[in-house]
Amino acid sequence: MNFALAGNPNSGKTTLFNALTGSTAYVGNWPGVTVDKREGVYKKLSEPISIIDLPGIYSLSPYTPEEIVSRNYVLDEKPDCIINVVDATNLERNLYLTTQLMETSVPVVIALNMIDEVESAGDSINAASIEKRTGVPVVPISALRNRGISELMKRAYEAAKTGREATNIFSDTAIGGVINEVKDALIAENVSDPLFHAVKLVEKDELETGKWAAAEKIVETFREKFQDKNFGNDCEAFIADARYKYISQNFSLSYTKKPKTEKLTKSDKADRVLTHRIFGIPIFLAIMFVIFHLTFSEDLLFISAMAGGLPKLKDSGFNMDNAGVTLLACFYDGAVFSPGVILTNLLNWVLEWINVLAELCCASGPLWVGSFVVDGILGGLLAVLGFLPQILTLFLFFSILEDSGYMARVAFLLDRIFRKFGLSGKAFMPMIMGFGCSIPAMINTRTLADEKERVSTVRVIPFFSCGAKLPILTAIAGGIVSFFGVGNADVITYSMYLLGIVTAIVTVILMHNTTMRGEIPPFIMELPSYRMPRFMSLMIHLWDKTKHFVKKAFTIILASTVLIWFLSSFSPSWQFLLEEGEEGLVNLRMNESILGSIGMIVQPLFTPLGFGSQLGAFGWVFAVAAITGLVAKENVIATFGTLAAAIAGTLVATEDGVLETVTMISATGITIPGLIAFIVFNMTTIPCFAACATAKGELKKGTFKWTVLFWVVTSYLVGTVVYLVGSWWWTLFIVAALIAAAAVGIILFNRRRDRLAAQGILPKKRERKKKVHNCCGDCSACKGHKD
Repeated sequence: MNFALAGNPNSGKTTLFNALTGSTAYVGNWPGVTVDKREGVYKKLSEPISIIDLPGIYSLSPYTPEEIVSRNYVLDEKPDCIINVVDATNLERNLYLTTQLMETSVPVVIALNMIDEVESAGDSINAASIEKRTGVPVVPISALRNRGISELMKRAYEAAKTGREATNIFSDTAIGGVINEVKDALIAENVSDPLFHAVKLVEKDELETGKWAAAEKIVETFREKFQDKNFGNDCEAFIADARYKYISQNFSLSYTKKPKTEKLTKSDKADRVLTHRIFGIPIFLAIMFVIFHLTFSEDLLFISAMAGGLPKLKDSGFNMDNAGVTLLACFYDGAVFSPGVILTNLLNWVLEWINVLAELCCASGPLWVGSFVVDGILGGLLAVLGFLPQILTLFLFFSILEDSGYMARVAFLLDRIFRKFGLSGKAFMPMIMGFGCSIPAMINTRTLADEKERVSTVRVIPFFSCGAKLPILTAIAGGIVSFFGVGNADVITYSMYLLGIVTAIVTVILMHNTTMRGEIPPFIMELPSYRMPRFMSLMIHLWDKTKHFVKKAFTIILASTVLIWFLSSFSPSWQFLLEEGEEGLVNLRMNESILGSIGMIVQPLFTPLGFGSQLGAFGWVFAVAAITGLVAKENVIATFGTLAAAIAGTLVATEDGVLETVTMISATGITIPGLIAFIVFNMTTIPCFAACATAKGELKKGTFKWTVLFWVVTSYLVGTVVYLVGSWWWTLFIVAALIAAAAVGIILFNRRRDRLAAQGILPKKRERKKKVHNCCGDCSACKGHKD
């Protein structure tokens, strides 16, 4: 049997899906669209039940891709039962979708979710009364507390075997007669779910028009005579109003609310602080800094800095060789590590032993075999896997903020600021998702109604550094601190994230005043109550992220590192370049390799950014790393690991990628501004191939190529500015003057354009001339033409 979960966004549908399916769930795509398709299996009944998690929707009208996907699945796939997940705290709004589902012949069970919150507020819902009035089973549940789920599945299983007939809630309204008449006409044409299609035809649904000629004629005749005192001949508005009247008349008595008092709820009290007009945004920035500090800091809470340094184990005669691994992972050299660093150190200790065993196994084989295994496979692979704990730690914190309801508040807070830049606060949600992964973030932009806002948001999402870019940030930041002895690694990393946000804001302002001019859409968003995140849901999120990361590491990244090892180890004449050194194989002739030849060709392109022709013998490695990062951003540090291993003659894929970076700095002579520009370029340039494919699918035809050009130009310009100002501080005044001149020019141009538009003499856009094909009647292009 197949059960589908349908419900509004924020109704707890995904929480219920996770509770039902657990680790059996997997994510795919619906055919023809890039909307996530989540499937799993429920195994606690007499037979396995396939669970389909439909996209969160408010109705079955064809306004968004999600609504079309859900509608087509219900009507075409015919699930055995639909579990309609309803937020019991917002009963009236959620039941709007229920009334549409009831118009189909598919068995429906209403899951009154979050019933625990209703009860904690002192309210009550009479589920039996709702069930009697709707004619469908109603089960109160709490997906978060795992309450009532077994009863829900039993009722759904019974409903699936019993079946049901469609319910017409418009029988007593002014359009009841025409709906029945259209329904009869559709039955005569053997149309399945005739009631649903009849209602949609009366609404003039765009997916229904043109399909049923006889039925449409009936509707047109009715619409010519129909006139309502409130809605005129707008049948769609009349039907929407009739649905809410039906909900109010039939279900208002089922919801008993506690008498209102002046006492604020816990959510209201929290909002008075967290959404404060003045302190709200500083609190958000402080929370973000704490998250990054707990993830990346090697001096937790700055204990070492404040105490003047804890006693250094190595200076106190402590035997480091006999020290416990856990002790060294937690604190060493006078500093206490953050949880993210502790987990990373433990994993890197394991990975280091894997490398040692690999070296021992390959010791008696040919030189190229040992190099292939240790440098080609493990060199890049272990460098990337070593970042998994920090990526998961950061993702865990973001999941907590999102599941608790805080991220919705941040969108509300930023709406006031975003509106000045040409975006609504709703655009913040896809942007903040970009910190996790650009792909779901870009998919989420389809919730934005305005096309220009969608394009602008898709373009700046890569500037919100995803988890794949995290190894670049931490490795380069750690390399700067280790090699040059300046700065603080987690402050540098946090600053780079802020720089990405600033770049996004500046480019949005630029687009809003040039190519993307238009009215800013209104922002309406429901703020869910604060909730304690469910441990199991968080763990499922982390498990999905881990599977995705490891799968990527052992496919795209592994293939890339092997290719990089091959190109860096052989010359164009197929001569193996690695030689036996004091500490193992070294590649002193890497400049003669195939990769070196390619790198030297593209290296001059990056000279304005500080990692081009001005670098030393191996300067091309940064150019090559940046280019391989276009396939997958993890490839940047994977490339460092492979090339550093070849240069140093031993694996250096430990300590958060810092040793790889230090090796690259030592070999090339790159400066701090050049390293910062390298980070900036990789943060803001073209994202990975998978994200590019998603962007192409989300944008209209012809927009994607300009988006790619936007990414390339932005990353090149911002990286150049960072390098110039970092190397020669006085260039800041030149850059500021150029920016001011550009701003004045744009303002003057827009004023002139607005003035001409007000006068009605705005020049029209030049139309492209279409190529005219003279019909010859013979060629393939002319087949089917009529003279």
